[in-house]
Amino acid sequence: MNEKLALLRAHRNNIRRYHRLLKTELTEVERHFIEKRVSEERSAMEKIAAATFPMSFQAQVGAIRNADPPRAACSQGQIHA
Repeated sequence: MNEKLALLRAHRNNIRRYHRLLKTELTEVERHFIEKRVSEERSAMEKIAAATFPMSFQAQVGAIRNADPPRAACSQGQIHA
């Protein structure tokens, strides 16, 4: 149980770190890569949570899945999600 909670925290921390990176100036390739990593981290987190807490975390996992990524301006002055 402690190991699974540690994995959930690690994925959550990774998602937060990637969100901070998305607030910076990035190339389109970098932004796409980070957005893909956020998706992979969320998916891994959902699988662990569903297996560990089948009923109790479903609402929280849904909130994570539906959370909007931060928006940041890129060097061309456009706003990207």
